[in-house]
Amino acid sequence: MIGTKDRPLWLHATSDGSAALFLIPPLTRELDPQVIFDINVHLHYRMADPTDILLQIEAAELPDQPLHHANIDLSDTAYFARTLAEDGIGNRIWMQVQGDFVCDYTSRVEVTRPVPDLSNLQTGPLHLLPGDVFKYLMPSRYCPSDEFQSYVFEEFGHLSGGARVVAIRDWIEGHFRYLPGVSTSQTTALDTFVQRQGICRDFAHVLITLARASAIPARFCSVFAPGVTPQDFHAVAQVYLDGAWHLVDPTGMASADSIAIIGVGQDAAHVAFLTSFNYAQLLEQTVSIDVPNL
Repeated sequence: MIGTKDRPLWLHATSDGSAALFLIPPLTRELDPQVIFDINVHLHYRMADPTDILLQIEAAELPDQPLHHANIDLSDTAYFARTLAEDGIGNRIWMQVQGDFVCDYTSRVEVTRPVPDLSNLQTGPLHLLPGDVFKYLMPSRYCPSDEFQSYVFEEFGHLSGGARVVAIRDWIEGHFRYLPGVSTSQTTALDTFVQRQGICRDFAHVLITLARASAIPARFCSVFAPGVTPQDFHAVAQVYLDGAWHLVDPTGMASADSIAIIGVGQDAAHVAFLTSFNYAQLLEQTVSIDVPNL
């Protein structure tokens, strides 16, 4: 740990020798007891031809979510290599496979994340943003934030910083219907905004879009969380306030102190749990998250 007593920084070294700094925000309430849960993921796909795939399903090892243990078992692959994921958070696995591809991942995660009151946090001058944060102000494939600037000014212009993020989160949770099957891999935040329905991915895209339109950096997070129903890979947003990233779930299913981050990116295209560069047939996929002793 480096930094000061009041604003500590954790230096997270990665397997390839690089490092990332994480600013631990000050607490505005007492930290709840740590949340520990077990993750079990089973994937079974079939590729008729040799296929390159990029896998990102493992919970990241972070200062506020240490892993008690983790294991991934894979069927035979013609190629296997780990690579650092976006912003140094988590890992991706490059593989080439053919035939049946089976993956079983298990881990136990302890979440010790402090959760400040977002409404008390502020945005700083944009010209002082760290270089790696600036990109999260920009529109992206699923988050056309440049089309929402007038809207956020009219609807949320009386608020700023974290108070605006909280208002946007509450507005989405109160006005959108969580409904699987109504969106596709092509659905953008604009589509979801019009339809007012979708799944976690869509809710996160809308929050990210409205935050960026408000000149608040925001990014997409692929996560695990015990409260998600039905249990599956989950998606939330992170916003950059008071010099640190803060998790926000506009579905209302998960709180920041019970979320395990897999990876981050500009939108869902950057954090897919499996990207196949040829046709892949889904045979079976399950995600289960269990809290011990409950």
